Amino acid sequence: MKLVIGLGNPGKKYQGTRHNVGFDVVGELGRRYGTEAPGNKYEADFLDVRIRDQKVLLISPLTFMNLSGKSVWQFIKFYQPEMEDVVVVCDDMNLATGRLRWRPSGSAGGQKGLADIIQRLGHQDFPRLRFGIDRPPRKMDVTPWVLGRFREEEKETVEHAVLRAADSIEYWIAEGIESTMTEFNRPVESN
Repeated sequence: MKLVIGLGNPGKKYQGTRHNVGFDVVGELGRRYGTEAPGNKYEADFLDVRIRDQKVLLISPLTFMNLSGKSVWQFIKFYQPEMEDVVVVCDDMNLATGRLRWRPSGSAGGQKGLADIIQRLGHQDFPRLRFGIDRPPRKMDVTPWVLGRFREEEKETVEHAVLRAADSIEYWIAEGIESTMTEFNRPVESN
């Protein structure tokens, strides 16, 4: 079984914000593979699907970004997956908007949802898919940036990147982390 965990903040107020790209990617996979309405447990919405002949749990913690570890820890404790079968999808201000970066493990890199998961699990040994949201303009505080919506000129890039991120998760499920990093960590060529 694979666990695909998308980070974000619950509620309509936060839909479409930079901080919620993890929810957007998991939502795209749910649209592709879901046949039932999402369930709710461990303070998360979840969907049990099959992707590439594997059982996959799509998880969106509803604990707010900075407390994501609370929900994630409960799923991991119950299902006891191998950690290489868990991926966390989150935003990253250190990447250009729409840029994807897969990693097999590593630090939180300033991402507070990822930091809470690492703190609750007691290790950082799980794959993550970072989705670029770019840095705020000079003198702008980080909080309104990550809780803000994408600019009109970014929307097409973001929509394409959400689809590509979902494709990359499908690829990871079938091919593993090393091949996925090779295939999806490089910048997308512009037409």
